[in-house]
Amino acid sequence: MAGATIAVASDHAGFDLKEILKRDLQQAGHDVLDLGTSSTATVDYPDFGQAMAEVIATGRAGRGVLVCGSGIGISIAANRNPMVRAALAHDVRSARLSREHNDANVVAFGQRLIDVETAREALQVFLATPFEGGRHAGRVAKLSRELPK
Repeated sequence: MAGATIAVASDHAGFDLKEILKRDLQQAGHDVLDLGTSSTATVDYPDFGQAMAEVIATGRAGRGVLVCGSGIGISIAANRNPMVRAALAHDVRSARLSREHNDANVVAFGQRLIDVETAREALQVFLATPFEGGRHAGRVAKLSRELPK
């Protein structure tokens, strides 16, 4: 997957980890689309989750990485778009399963909850793991449907 565009975004509480992961992605040969934030100054995580959802839904990026303090709020914001399957990963196993079973296209981390090395390893596994398809394909297809209003 080297060379594919990967979007990254964070709020202020995830800025430091986002910058580390962004550098790792660039060094691995990925084109990185940085959606912000650009400092540790306080911002609202829903704005960055929505920005991620827009670039995934429009195809400007094939995968994404989100970071906030817990990873929860920013992943909820991104998942409001039915084309996004953002998975909160706490370790390598959750990152791998999010790809194998859920075909996640965005991984989220909580800077306050995960150490840097675990996040780095989980991101590598997330990017390298294919979707299994099979029994999971129909379930994943249901995730991309608009909910009734």
